[in-house]
Amino acid sequence: MLGSCTAQDKKNPEKVAEEFVSLWEEQDFDAMYTYLSNSSKEQYSKKEFIERNEKIFKDLQMSDLKISKADLTDKQRKKSKENKEITIDTDINFDTIAGEIDFTKEIPLIFKETDEESMWRIDWDEGFILPGLTKKGKVDITKIQPRRGEILDRNKMPLALNDVAYEIGIIPEDFSDDKSDKQKISDLLDISTKKIDEKLDASWVQPDYFVPIATIPTAADDKLETLTNIAGVTYQETTGRNYPLEEAAAHITGYIGQVTEDELKDLPKGEYSAQDLIGKNGLEEMYEDTLHGEEGIEINIITEKESGSKEKDTIAEKPVVNGDNIQLTIDVNIQEKIYQAYEDKSGTSAAIDPKSGEVLALVSSPGYNPNEFIYGISDDRWDQLMEHPDEPFLNRSRSTFAPGSSIKPITAAVGLANETINFTDSVEINGLTWGKEEWGDVKVTRVSTSDKPVTLEDALTRSDNIYFAMKAVDMGNEKFIKGMQDIGFEENIPFQMPIENSQISNDGKLDEILLANSGYGQGEIEMSSLHIALSYTMFLNEGDMLKPSLLLNKNEREVWKENFINKDQADQMKKYLREVVSEGTAKTANDDDLHISGKTGTAELKLTKETADIQNGWFVGYPTDDEDILIAMMIEGVEDVGASSYVAGKVKDVLKDIKD
Repeated sequence: MLGSCTAQDKKNPEKVAEEFVSLWEEQDFDAMYTYLSNSSKEQYSKKEFIERNEKIFKDLQMSDLKISKADLTDKQRKKSKENKEITIDTDINFDTIAGEIDFTKEIPLIFKETDEESMWRIDWDEGFILPGLTKKGKVDITKIQPRRGEILDRNKMPLALNDVAYEIGIIPEDFSDDKSDKQKISDLLDISTKKIDEKLDASWVQPDYFVPIATIPTAADDKLETLTNIAGVTYQETTGRNYPLEEAAAHITGYIGQVTEDELKDLPKGEYSAQDLIGKNGLEEMYEDTLHGEEGIEINIITEKESGSKEKDTIAEKPVVNGDNIQLTIDVNIQEKIYQAYEDKSGTSAAIDPKSGEVLALVSSPGYNPNEFIYGISDDRWDQLMEHPDEPFLNRSRSTFAPGSSIKPITAAVGLANETINFTDSVEINGLTWGKEEWGDVKVTRVSTSDKPVTLEDALTRSDNIYFAMKAVDMGNEKFIKGMQDIGFEENIPFQMPIENSQISNDGKLDEILLANSGYGQGEIEMSSLHIALSYTMFLNEGDMLKPSLLLNKNEREVWKENFINKDQADQMKKYLREVVSEGTAKTANDDDLHISGKTGTAELKLTKETADIQNGWFVGYPTDDEDILIAMMIEGVEDVGASSYVAGKVKDVLKDIKD
């Protein structure tokens, strides 16, 4: 039966065309076939007709098909009755993965009169599907990969850049499929023979196709030569990724890797394929949308001429949109120098411009080499990194730690702000320990005695724990907690990378003993290296604590905490921080050629009663005269190398190296 046309409708070409167009818009290819002329049916079986239409519709992701049919004039109607044939103009419009396609197509109709039935039929060809398509023509979908944006430092030096890589593949018809060859490929590429078989057995693979197996960096030239000596193994150049700083900036950049099946499920449909690379960590992941760009797509009709040549006609094109670069405030030279200062030790540092809030370095040691992850890391190497005792995957720059005595200038600022501390008052302290009677055996210990009442200046210079414990207790829970909250504790740092919130205690509450210990950086109080660095900016900016920035822009500096202390208080604190280095606990940072101001800190970590204390050393320092860089450095396990004095010496060396 011919569609839903009545016997009378079948004798009307406009009615037949109208019904055909309706079925076409509904993509009812089965019913459409009943309208085809005998000559069309001779060229296309029903199965071929349906499969050809369905495949192209699916591959091009065709949608929103609209077809408008022109009306015949009376003259055309009269002529159609005479000639038993007519063409009706149609405008065809639909959306595809490469954008809109709009074209005009004539529908040829032929009137066939038999003893059984009289009717108009459609003389169909493949040009109904796409403009210019013939039976021998092929539909080619070409995808143009966008250039991934690069991650650059403040001077446009690369932290993550595009590079050439080698995509290793197999031509099945040239490959012997010998087990020994397959095993050799497996060993060289750190990929299982099972995975190789899966790639070769994929449904799309043809004997003469290049089947991608793995990608290797250009540095692996020796490996490339060995691989290409195997029959059927070849390569093509592709775009790769390179991280020049390797471990030194791994926790900033992160890395890219092949998109997983689970990731594909959560990504916008059509934006990624199984072969694409995607940000897996760090800024590569956080700014994936910015860096990735948008894939370009061409829909081409490939027609083979009688001469054997092929002609390509592009009928739809979605231009490729390359990813945008990201320029950071980071300075690769400072980042690398600080990372190298750690040698084989663990820890974290934040370096900032204390006058603008720009982050110049954000270091976590140890790191890992992101270049190992781009093209697939072996299970053995992954396990080695995961089981490493120093936890190279732990991003210490995002984590918080006990600040030790580096918090004392901050405690002083809180006291100055709430007027429980001033520059002239002094405290009588006797001996090396102090504690209240109701505390029982709990005592606060200091490293040296004083022969006179202790002022804030003396307490900072000699790093007197008892002074700051007493002042915290005098302040009381409410004022101490409020002061720390006003300086950013228990608050998200307004920064482009997530940093753990600094905490006052595990539950946000303090008993008196915990309050005393918190005053000098022990107890349960914790800060990130970035938060400590930012806190010290108030002393260099007349009491304003600056907001950090990671993305380079032309905006003026932004204040995070305004007028936390006043200008006179800030200037006096700067004087004391210089004395800490020239006369006090940070003498290892003292240098005749480069005057440095800052504060040491040693955080004692008691893991169990049976084990000795582990000490994390801190130093927060800056050039006294220039005040153009401030480094907050923490190194773990410094109990046997000089504690915080060791760290102060490291910061001095880095600052001198930068200044030279």
